[in-house]
Amino acid sequence: MNRMPWLLLGLLLGGAAEASSTYRCGSRLVSLDAPSMEVVDKCGEPRQRTTVGYREIVDDYGFRHEVAVEEWVYGPNHGMYHYLRFEGNRLRAIDSQRGR
Repeated sequence: MNRMPWLLLGLLLGGAAEASSTYRCGSRLVSLDAPSMEVVDKCGEPRQRTTVGYREIVDDYGFRHEVAVEEWVYGPNHGMYHYLRFEGNRLRAIDSQRGR
């Protein structure tokens, strides 16, 4: 039996970041599009907040706005760090990664 495909698959999956649409804070959940204040209320202050830059968005009426992009880090929790990306104070992405 050839183990190479399984080994390669294990390496690829083991080192990859995990994307999700929810983040669990104890017994509470936050979902994508949650406002930043809701995340702080449910999860507390993050370990680190970093302003990554700014992004231009177009609203439903065609108006362009520039919004701040931030990355918040929670953890480690059982060896996992959780990275929450906010655009304009709305949660847009949730990623997890083992140890940094």
